[in-house]
Amino acid sequence: MEVQSDIESRYRKWIIGVSVAVPLAVALLFGVSIEGYDTSFLPPIYASMNAITAVLLVAALIAIKNKRIDWHKRLTTSAIVFSALFLLMYVVYHSTSESTPYGGEGWIRIFYFFLLISHILLSIIIIPFVLFTYVRALSGKFDKHKKLARITLPLWLYVAVSGVIIYLMISPYYAS
Repeated sequence: MEVQSDIESRYRKWIIGVSVAVPLAVALLFGVSIEGYDTSFLPPIYASMNAITAVLLVAALIAIKNKRIDWHKRLTTSAIVFSALFLLMYVVYHSTSESTPYGGEGWIRIFYFFLLISHILLSIIIIPFVLFTYVRALSGKFDKHKKLARITLPLWLYVAVSGVIIYLMISPYYAS
């Protein structure tokens, strides 16, 4: 049991560091403007990464409900990889391109900004949830893993799906 406790405490410092560093780095990189690169092809790709993440999360839930633990582990690990790829492409795009203003009007504009703000806030909050949930499984603390996963899954799924919806809503306004 002590070995498991050491694993979780060792990862705890790393998780907290990553959970603070990633949002700070993203915020700082929004102030960076790298010119001379055409990354206009990235938004549909990184939106697809969010869609794939959502599908992987649903598949992981189905796998664990059917006691397919190895598949569940592979699917959740893949979801983490796709989320990381999304983040990388998102940062590259926004470091090389100007922000696209949303052009919708009326209630759809209010909905868009509600979705966008909730997506951004939850994308920050979800980082430690995902990492702690994953580490609890790695350390064999399956009761704690399951308890935290019941919070993590719906939040992570919301972030993934809302990211796709946000892309679909803003894509008509990208510069051609």
